[in-house]
Amino acid sequence: MISSAVTRSDLPTVEDVRAAARRIEKHAIRTPLLNSPTLDAKLGGRLFVKAEPLQRTGSFKFRGAYNKISQIPEDRKKHGVVAFSSGNHAQGVAAAATMLGIPSWIVMPKDAPAIKIARTKEFGATVVPYDRYTEDREEIGARLQAERGATLVPPFDDPDVIAGQGTIGLEIAEQCAGVGVKPDSVVVCCGGGGLVSGTALALAGVMPGVPVYAAEPADFDDTKRSLEGGRRVGNDPAARSICDALLSPMPGEITFALNSRLLKGGLTVTDDEARAAMRTAFVELKLVVEPGGAVALASVLSGKLPIAGKTVVVVASGGNVDPALFAQTLGC
Repeated sequence: MISSAVTRSDLPTVEDVRAAARRIEKHAIRTPLLNSPTLDAKLGGRLFVKAEPLQRTGSFKFRGAYNKISQIPEDRKKHGVVAFSSGNHAQGVAAAATMLGIPSWIVMPKDAPAIKIARTKEFGATVVPYDRYTEDREEIGARLQAERGATLVPPFDDPDVIAGQGTIGLEIAEQCAGVGVKPDSVVVCCGGGGLVSGTALALAGVMPGVPVYAAEPADFDDTKRSLEGGRRVGNDPAARSICDALLSPMPGEITFALNSRLLKGGLTVTDDEARAAMRTAFVELKLVVEPGGAVALASVLSGKLPIAGKTVVVVASGGNVDPALFAQTLGC
């Protein structure tokens, strides 16, 4: 299904993902696909974790940001880029822009994790704070874009950004082939849908037939409900979650157009289940994962997607968690 506001020509293709892979290959990290025999024994199946916390800037967002920004025409680069983000997209855009010699302005919620705000500044961006509950980040971003003549780098609803995130799907397919396995399913963390749509798009092209699921926080399950209802629906503005990276108000038009035809379905987890997955990732895989980055793993560990006798790949999408929250989660 394609939204009335989106035409097929607006959608990225597998070839766009392959082109993105060529653009970012010398700049992005090819993150490992981790496996723990101890964890497999506990689950009764084989679980592989795509470790994007080890990506440049600590999350998958660098991939899409670099793919988008690297294509800005030369005469527009001096005007810079504008983005809005709770933190991971902010860091990805800031780092990519600085690497390419382009100034960046990032609209960030005041309550974003302190480590994400600090790192965004360290990567070279000017941070513009806002209140996520009373102000509209897209309005602020549009105003900055108009004032400065800058290029907007959307967090998820953009073909170039989606294609960049889709390089994860290409790597999953190659890495699975390298160890002689074909996954029975792939689970991907989902906020606005850019990561899961890009990953599903790539896998549909290079590993057709593998079911792909979106994993979301329980009170931010807009993609799951949209898939079930056949149209985009939003989240309750009063909803709250520790998964700050996944608090988009509703699926994007482009991402939902892709996800509605590519995804098998949606899975949801509670904040406590996300915390438990963070602990397991640290103990079993020695991997630091933030709450939003842990929801795909949590969906398997909590039994939302049975794994017994199967092989499943989950994407751990980011590791930018405040030290205090991480210590509290581990019980330190």
